[in-house]
Amino acid sequence: MSARRLKAVLTVAAAASIALAALPPAGAVDGPAPDPENGRAMLDLATAYRVTAKYADESAAIVDGYKRSDVCLANPRGPGAMGYHYMNASHWGSTDPTKPAALIYGPEKGPGGGRKLYAVEWIVSDPDQNLATDTGRPTMFGLPFDGPMPGHAPGMPIHYDLHMWAYKDNPAGLFHNWNTAVECSGPPAHG
Repeated sequence: MSARRLKAVLTVAAAASIALAALPPAGAVDGPAPDPENGRAMLDLATAYRVTAKYADESAAIVDGYKRSDVCLANPRGPGAMGYHYMNASHWGSTDPTKPAALIYGPEKGPGGGRKLYAVEWIVSDPDQNLATDTGRPTMFGLPFDGPMPGHAPGMPIHYDLHMWAYKDNPAGLFHNWNTAVECSGPPAHG
């Protein structure tokens, strides 16, 4: 085997190992999870972790075009929340693991305050803007996006989204939209 081929094989194996380590044990959550035998899904998952880790520093998100929000999104139908969505409009419609449309932050507990990265989210407009159909549903990591759903704010189109709670444990699963371990303090906005 050539050195170049060996390097490629080892790189894919390392990325798959990182992605597998990030997955919860089988049966640990109710939510969907990528098939560990789907090499493309595992590589994309590892890539998403690798590329978004720098956003643990909120200032890196701002520099990369994510707009800070002071609206905390709480679940209007039950317990849990998402947090503060920092949107990058140039990534809207992306199913590229390196380009999530939103980064989700929550309040940091402790004396320093601040915000902590909780999740990343990909958002894609529904092609026919019809809530009754789902023929335009995208997939990532071998999983279907949630939706179609109405926009959460004025002017936001009917869309699909996929959350990845990469940096905050979600009892409902890595890809569940709401997280019962997240709370909005003060009067929350609902989505």
